[in-house]
Amino acid sequence: MKKIQWITFLLLISLTVNGQRKSDYGVFGGVSSYFGDINQSRPLYSPLPAAGIFYRYNLHPRQSIRANIFAGGLRGDDKDFKNDFQQARSASFSGMLAELAAQFEFNFFPYATDGKRWNYTPYIAGGAGVSLINSQGLTIVPVIPFSIGFKVNVYKNLGIEAEYGFRKTFYDNFDGLNDLVAAEDQGWLHNNDWYTFTGICVTWKIYNKLAGCPAYNDVDSKRKR
Repeated sequence: MKKIQWITFLLLISLTVNGQRKSDYGVFGGVSSYFGDINQSRPLYSPLPAAGIFYRYNLHPRQSIRANIFAGGLRGDDKDFKNDFQQARSASFSGMLAELAAQFEFNFFPYATDGKRWNYTPYIAGGAGVSLINSQGLTIVPVIPFSIGFKVNVYKNLGIEAEYGFRKTFYDNFDGLNDLVAAEDQGWLHNNDWYTFTGICVTWKIYNKLAGCPAYNDVDSKRKR
């Protein structure tokens, strides 16, 4: 019985270490902003502080899965816009949101946090999640997150990423303004509010010795020009 317990324990340790060697951890700092009935077109409108943490499991130097918890503020004010309609309506709001999401990432070049120094790649990501929104009362809504970014390995197991992430929500009441459009005429793209996260991520890998792992051979080899 003791032998079985020791074998089980060692197996769990081995699986944990192997998983850690393929994992990155990260923190995010930046701003959040809003698109909706008040702001229909300005990128990075009225940005407020945002922060988060994430865990990434690397399936391959080009593919990974990331889970994140992000939070930030949102605000909008008709007085920020000069058209007569919004000046007369004079609507405004402010609030907070917290997001739990998972995304699949695709790197355009092979990349690993513990690859060669100054190894880099642009990337795209998409997935699914939920947001807890507190602007017109507490509401939980599904979201579809999309992200674009750029990664660079700056030192051993340390990486820096710049990311712009936009979220499609299924909610039209961030700002307390519902579209005055019949349900059958509402469009999937334009009749709900969106929000964005923009900022810098710092990533690191606890275990950085991947020698002998075939999956990472193309990271260690010289990139073709």
